[in-house]
Amino acid sequence: MHRPDDAPSRGVPRDVAGMPGTAPGTAETWLRIVQVHDRVTRRVDSALHQLHGLSLTGFEALRRIAEAPGERASMSEVAEAVGLSRPGVTSTVGRLVGEGLVTRERSGGDRRLLHARLTPAGRERFDAAARTHDEMVAHLLTLLGDDVGVVTDALARVSAAARTRR
Repeated sequence: MHRPDDAPSRGVPRDVAGMPGTAPGTAETWLRIVQVHDRVTRRVDSALHQLHGLSLTGFEALRRIAEAPGERASMSEVAEAVGLSRPGVTSTVGRLVGEGLVTRERSGGDRRLLHARLTPAGRERFDAAARTHDEMVAHLLTLLGDDVGVVTDALARVSAAARTRR
């Protein structure tokens, strides 16, 4: 038998966090960001390895070099774009040099500055890998539906706020 004071609470769950339309908690949002990053990068990395012999990090370094003026970028530009440390970018570019995809060269004005320049083989490999990468990412991001703009803007704000000055 129902008491009159129970009537308003009938059918309302005690924990509303799981209800549609309620905002997720900080921990759940963070978990989703980490999961999406991990799962998407692993999937794309695997495809790039299998189809093009490139890691995702190597691909992103090639992209930065390919999109730089004259297909030439400084080590610090590559490191910043890819999120690598100095030793990390040195190692990644070293592998790309070893495969004949880029060359290292000194800057004419400042001999201390080292740049990476895309080779014709690097351009060819990058173009093929870019199609794979971009198609996979585009397909996965279609799952955002009409929320793509909102998600992109929100993540850009968080990224800008979290960016550290070096």
